[in-house]
Amino acid sequence: MRTVLAALCFLCSIVVYAEPYNVGDIPHDLVGKTIDGAEVRVSDFKGKVVIVSFWASWCGPCMKELPILGGIQKSATPEKLQVISINYGESRKLFRKIADALSDTQMKLVSDVNKKTGRKYGVEGIPHMVIIDAYGNVAAVHIGYGESQLPALIDEINEIARR
Repeated sequence: MRTVLAALCFLCSIVVYAEPYNVGDIPHDLVGKTIDGAEVRVSDFKGKVVIVSFWASWCGPCMKELPILGGIQKSATPEKLQVISINYGESRKLFRKIADALSDTQMKLVSDVNKKTGRKYGVEGIPHMVIIDAYGNVAAVHIGYGESQLPALIDEINEIARR
């Protein structure tokens, strides 16, 4: 019995502690629910570049990135780009407050209270961004970047969108 339990615990740990994605990988599809409870899946946006960005209110670079991602989403052709912005590990109450403040963007705002999606995406620190190409494959992964790197990320997103 102990051997079976140990094997089950080992298998659970494989899922819980996933490695960050590599270029070419197919990302986990279900990323969570919006403030109104609608499920958000990467596959819902097949044919578009999808930016999946994990953030928290206590993360300075994340809070500077959010309005930039919102601006990218607003200025992009809706048929070509979708930003999915995932609040990582914070309460639904705090998520709701921030989501209300960002309601004028067309980003999909998702809550990951229990960090379940983050674990599937290999998130160990934030900000953490996964850029998915129009074919549904991971095109780039960025972990722990700062404000000075945001212009280069925008250039990269534009380059991926042109492919």
